[in-house]
Amino acid sequence: MTDTAQPYPPGEYPIVVVGSGPGALQTSYFLGRRGIEHAVISADSGPGGMFRKWPFFQRLLSWTKPYAPAEKTSRAFERWDWNSLLAREPELRSLAAEFMDGSSDFPSRPEMEAQLTAFADRAGLQIRYGCRWEATRREETADGDRFILTTSDGEYRCRYAIFAVGVAEPWNPPTPGIELAVHYADTRAAESYAGKRLFIIGKQNSGFELATGLLQWASRISLASPKPAKTSIETRSLVGVRARYVQPFEDSILGGGVDILAASIKGISRSSSGALLVELERSDNAMPMHVEADEVISATGFVCPLRDLPALGVATFGQSKLPAQTDFWESASVPGIFFAGTIGQGAAGLKKHGIPANSGAVQGSRYNARVLVREIAERHFGIEMDRPEIKIGDLRDYLLAEATYAPELWHQKAYLASVVSLDPDTGVRDEGIMPLTRFLDGGGPDAVAMTVESDGATIYPVVYTRFDGKTEEYPLEVDPLNDFDGLPYKRALGTILNRVTAGASAA
Repeated sequence: MTDTAQPYPPGEYPIVVVGSGPGALQTSYFLGRRGIEHAVISADSGPGGMFRKWPFFQRLLSWTKPYAPAEKTSRAFERWDWNSLLAREPELRSLAAEFMDGSSDFPSRPEMEAQLTAFADRAGLQIRYGCRWEATRREETADGDRFILTTSDGEYRCRYAIFAVGVAEPWNPPTPGIELAVHYADTRAAESYAGKRLFIIGKQNSGFELATGLLQWASRISLASPKPAKTSIETRSLVGVRARYVQPFEDSILGGGVDILAASIKGISRSSSGALLVELERSDNAMPMHVEADEVISATGFVCPLRDLPALGVATFGQSKLPAQTDFWESASVPGIFFAGTIGQGAAGLKKHGIPANSGAVQGSRYNARVLVREIAERHFGIEMDRPEIKIGDLRDYLLAEATYAPELWHQKAYLASVVSLDPDTGVRDEGIMPLTRFLDGGGPDAVAMTVESDGATIYPVVYTRFDGKTEEYPLEVDPLNDFDGLPYKRALGTILNRVTAGASAA
């Protein structure tokens, strides 16, 4: 029976948002502040998404630095706060620091859940909890298509659906005997592994998180995957094992009871003694080997819980079954279906120097949500955003300040850009933050875009210009203090801007 005391009873809404994790909360916040009617439904019993359960060993990989050199309620502070959601109201900003106990600049899982709950409550976000999305279909009507979402509470009809369901469905490879392993999602309390020999499948962050957390309990730990494990320091990006998990590497080198194996898993079986026997093939010489273990844990990742969206035509790719997306996180194959939160990493961006965007984390997806809602508001609801005029004499300093302080550019390097249009008819206008790919591919009037980029070892600004339909790229010099406001940058950027601002100056 439908609980009528809850918000958003089944029915028709312009937009339906599915989820109640950071992506859904941030999207609902901006939709509401734009005055766009929408419903939010979630199978969970409260806000937080995956942070209600994971990471298993509690401590996040993303930092919040309460005493960073910026006011906590300022935009600039977001550079040092990777975990809070965004808000227009100062009292809703930088909530993560409020709930941290000071023992680490990496919040615990309960602290993260608490600040997300506080954000939802204080922002007045309404969510229909305990409402499980089960199926989707599309219906053609005289005034356009509608999506019908079947849920445990009834049917929801909408013109646009935004799925913020994360990458949270456990995935196991089709390895013979994999049913004898326990997935990361079902890991037990640490003390239950006391004295046991553990074999962990996978050598990415989840595998090393488990190994680090279980070092004091297990008698021996083996981690294996075909490729050698590399830390984020080695890869010069965030795609390697984060440096917080290096203790298993150290124990392995010092012979402390940790084995880090480059080998493919051929099968798991139970031996006559009752132990689990993991059959391996070494990556260096293809020789067979085996490891006996008392328990096997599969840290092999997660997939997107898209249910029947692929049958509806939503294209996916990769092991995680991420939906293929446009620059603005819309399904590349089914217009009207959008994605928010972690799942937004399906929009790859340029991946300059092979480094992906941070869309899979809160510090990236929160900005994506704001850009997404702006796009939906303008394209589908006729709600135009303000485009403040910038005096031509202030343009250079404005762009350098963005490079030095704008958190959107620092958290989404080579992915989001601060854009200023240079139209002879309307003058110099701040177009806000947009995906860099849209600036490069979207055409339009003369314009300039500022980004912050990295090759994995150094960080530097890059200026992109669009002049007479042609785009140019201008990397600026590295500064050891990441201060791009000084005289050398003013001279370099001034020379670049002189060429593209002539028309706007005459407006």
